[in-house]
Amino acid sequence: MTTDVNRRVLPGFSLSLGYTLLYMSLLVAIPLGAGFLKASHLSFSEFWAAVASERALAAYRLTVGASLASAVINVVVGVLVAWVLVRYQFPLKGLLDSLVDLPFALPTAVAGLVYSDLFVEQGWYGRFLVPLGIQGAYSRLGIVLVLVFIGFPFVVRTLQPVLEGLDKDVEEAAACLGANRLQTALRVIFPSILPAVITGFALAFARSLGEYGSVVFVSGNMPFRTEIAPVLVVARLEEFAYTEATAIAVVLLTISFVTLFLINLLERWSKRHHG
Repeated sequence: MTTDVNRRVLPGFSLSLGYTLLYMSLLVAIPLGAGFLKASHLSFSEFWAAVASERALAAYRLTVGASLASAVINVVVGVLVAWVLVRYQFPLKGLLDSLVDLPFALPTAVAGLVYSDLFVEQGWYGRFLVPLGIQGAYSRLGIVLVLVFIGFPFVVRTLQPVLEGLDKDVEEAAACLGANRLQTALRVIFPSILPAVITGFALAFARSLGEYGSVVFVSGNMPFRTEIAPVLVVARLEEFAYTEATAIAVVLLTISFVTLFLINLLERWSKRHHG
């Protein structure tokens, strides 16, 4: 009796692969294809008029810009929080670690309502910030703040297992060779966690790009000022312009795919050079 030592496929591979393809087809590929098919009912001039109007372009710029800004903030703050949770012991650490996951469990509409109430002129924060000219409610700042809130757990939870797996002996060796803490962080730790940082950034950005529930309450939804693309899609649906709404959704979907594709390329490059 001989065994195939070169066999690399686990038992049940065909069944699991078939289930995966069926799942991806029914819940991902077919719905996305239906969206593109619905948009294809428009002529090119009609499609362009729907997706390239001044209102739509303003919504795209705000959506992508706010998502990028919130993802960058989440990376900076998320790295610090993940580092503290992994490397230090302090009272109520378990509670703080649990609070990181709060945006996963909390309905995003609740987050939008809370943030808008906090930052209005008579709110807990607004009574101090509004006199200084800082408008947190019904502004672009408010949009970025709620996007930071919903994207924050993705960065922390992506970085935590990577930081836990870092070999502390390498840091000690760098210190023995004369490296200070900043040099150790920049030349030893950061290259090791860079792929995870990029992954966390991508997840936070993608999550923010399609967010609707929290933003709709805190932004004010003012065209050309605080209206994001998902809100514009809903506005078109309320006008019974279903095809135009689908066209805008297709553009938003394309932006998401292109951005995530570029980030994945950057992540692969980082793993090859720093892995």
